[in-house]
Amino acid sequence: MRKTHCLHLSKVYYRPIEVAIRWSGLVQFESRIIKAVGTRKIPRPEDFPRWPMLRLNTERIFDALRNSELAYGRAGITCDDLSLLDDPELTVRHVDLKTWMTHFYPDQKPAFLFDIIERQLHTAISIETVQSLLAEREALKTLLVTHEKALDALRKETKRREPVERTTAIAPRSETTYLNIIGGLLTLLLGKSPSGTPYSSFETMESVISALIAHHGGRPGISERTLWSKFAAAKRQVNIESP
Repeated sequence: MRKTHCLHLSKVYYRPIEVAIRWSGLVQFESRIIKAVGTRKIPRPEDFPRWPMLRLNTERIFDALRNSELAYGRAGITCDDLSLLDDPELTVRHVDLKTWMTHFYPDQKPAFLFDIIERQLHTAISIETVQSLLAEREALKTLLVTHEKALDALRKETKRREPVERTTAIAPRSETTYLNIIGGLLTLLLGKSPSGTPYSSFETMESVISALIAHHGGRPGISERTLWSKFAAAKRQVNIESP
């Protein structure tokens, strides 16, 4: 029930007491707190002795407002007017609050401001870094899909040619082409990106061979001995062709 309620904690803008309540993890007592505080800006020490962080967090917010560290306004409209600090309609916007907290309280990541990924991040890792890594991951996934399709097409072409190839030797140029393709795919499957991210889940040539046998064992050429031989030849060919 609490998880469902957390989905509704965020708002476009908040009154300072609403921020302090959410920051202190007391949203389930929000109506009680707001009723007890009334028109006062900050709870009195005797109001909620069991929840000292509520008063401290409210004081932190007003300290930031008075020192122009946190933008504020009235009813969600930003306005730099000190008289608003005593206005019951004083508000702070969600986006301004998140920026302020990220800068001044980087170790504080309340759920109403930060999503689950942001809360799990180390304070030294920025959201921009995560977004960049995610974009790189998606690009690598797309590249892997493209090469897997090429490998699948190669398998189908090899299967189609098998009856002819049993009686007809492969031309040297064709064999070189196939070895280059196989060697390139092996390099990709077992390689890593410049940032160190593996292109696939395969870590060794043995794991690739095991997967091929598990999925396509029994087909001509899909045997441990043949695969080791062809893969070794493909790796040598790629090394020869490389500048």
